[in-house]
Amino acid sequence: MEISEKLLCLFSADVRETDDSYVVEVPKREVETGTVDVGETYRVALIAGAGADGGVDGIGGADAETGEGPQPPVEPGEMRYVEIEDIGKQGDGIARVERGYVIIVPGGDVGERVKIEVTEVKSNFAVGEIVDEDV
Repeated sequence: MEISEKLLCLFSADVRETDDSYVVEVPKREVETGTVDVGETYRVALIAGAGADGGVDGIGGADAETGEGPQPPVEPGEMRYVEIEDIGKQGDGIARVERGYVIIVPGGDVGERVKIEVTEVKSNFAVGEIVDEDV
């Protein structure tokens, strides 16, 4: 399965019926981390075929060894070349890597390609410090 680089977040959810409509709930963490904004409109892709662990073809399910959800695609101390795609609400650069995973890059400007060192990793985002701006 090919996943767009524009993917903002990925999670498993149940569809439930309320009155005359059906609801897919967005986890609170997606709003709290700034991935999704309340009141905005987004495209939603629903993928059939959830496995026994709630994942879909290896996406979004629990890790078989740790029992945790999908792991971030970066680790603290890792060096990466990224392109700043956006500016966040607090003025920091925003880069996206595998599966749309967000890396916040303080001091990054839109369109800039920089080498960063990942300094902090959370489940839905990481923070990277610019080590070289001329890449």
